[in-house]
Amino acid sequence: MRDQRCGPGFAWAFGRRPENFGFDAGAFWAGRGKSRGGPFGGGRMFDQGHLKFVILGLLAEKPRHGYEIIKEIEDKFGGLYSPSPGTVYPTLTMLEDLGYAKVTPEPSGKKVYEITDEGRAHLAENKPVMDDILEKIADFAQNVFGEPMMEVHRGFKNIGRSIYAKNSTRTPEQIKKIIEILQRTATEIDAV
Repeated sequence: MRDQRCGPGFAWAFGRRPENFGFDAGAFWAGRGKSRGGPFGGGRMFDQGHLKFVILGLLAEKPRHGYEIIKEIEDKFGGLYSPSPGTVYPTLTMLEDLGYAKVTPEPSGKKVYEITDEGRAHLAENKPVMDDILEKIADFAQNVFGEPMMEVHRGFKNIGRSIYAKNSTRTPEQIKKIIEILQRTATEIDAV
């Protein structure tokens, strides 16, 4: 295995799951659930049943393939979240079963999903829910990509460059000092 040649510190670079080496992405991103999480709490990106409204909203804009829906949602989150096909396609099947969407197969075998009149009515009946979901997505995007946060992103980039690019061979003492600085900085940021 590749990471054995590089040492255990490189396991993250070769596709091992975070749970296998003690990194909890959920805890890293605002203390959310184990290796999951999102801006809406509860350890999931969307509350139960909310993804169907997002998908119906996208279908109301225009008919789409399933992968187009996945990419559009990913784009709305600036690439930080992408629903899995194992979430989107069953939701599309459910919407079809409920009569909210219909499928038109293409000659290539791909399916195009389109909202039905019943789907538009369901979306209209749940407009407050849909508005709340869209507001949360917009808030998330603003909190991550808004101008005030761009300075923070530039700061992270500078830290990464200082740690990794300037000197690739560091002594154990230098690494210990870097860790102390980062831990002190995290403590100070938590206090803000």
